[in-house]
Amino acid sequence: MPSPFPGMNPYLEQDDAWHSFHERFCTRLADQLVAATGPRYMVKLDENVFLHELPSDDRRLPGRPDVGMLDLRYRGSPDSQAAAVAAPSTAPAYAKLPTVDLEHLSYVEIRDTRSRRLITAIELLSPTNKVLGSDRDQYLAKRARLIQQGVNVVEIDLLRGGARTPMEGAPACDYVVMVARPAEWPRAGVWPIRLRDALPEIPIPLADPDPDVRASLQDLLHSIYDAAGYDRFIYAGEPDPPLRGEDAAWAQQFVPSRAE
Repeated sequence: MPSPFPGMNPYLEQDDAWHSFHERFCTRLADQLVAATGPRYMVKLDENVFLHELPSDDRRLPGRPDVGMLDLRYRGSPDSQAAAVAAPSTAPAYAKLPTVDLEHLSYVEIRDTRSRRLITAIELLSPTNKVLGSDRDQYLAKRARLIQQGVNVVEIDLLRGGARTPMEGAPACDYVVMVARPAEWPRAGVWPIRLRDALPEIPIPLADPDPDVRASLQDLLHSIYDAAGYDRFIYAGEPDPPLRGEDAAWAQQFVPSRAE
């Protein structure tokens, strides 16, 4: 079944749903672009990797499993491991290192098949990109570098929470899509989206002189929602940030009755 909401489903904006949705979205978008772009282009998934130091009372990022923890255990042969246990070091003192978490976030690349040149990068933002700090700075530096190198950048923000990425003059909205083409710099196309709006069909730029291909974000969301079975569990939680006032009352009409 499709998502019951006419646009973005705000119940996907919670810790135990978002990372899964992010990864499924990138994979499904890449699959669609393979068929749409033709033999001149190759479409592939790559990853942004963020290393987080966590406070001692928080051993992982909210909503992400413990398997994301960086494994610092000794990885030698069984004999060498036994020797290490039998003869521990005798340091004069010990210090506790920070707990760390590795976060892998997929994004989509379109490359020229022959030259392997990067033509377009497509990013679905996550909370990591929207919290002020070094991870966000790392992402924004990458975005600027790609545009300076002549790469088209498509940025899809389907999260109401956190700080918007810098876009001077963009209209107020709940969600936003940006399409930055190096030839138009410093201007970029912007698709402002409100909570109650259907998600748009957006252009995905290719190399000149090829025309853009199109991606329907609403169709993508519906297909992912159906395949992932999100209706089984997301309505037990709440959107993050919570909906308030008229928006909360409006959203309730779409929540399946068995989850109320």
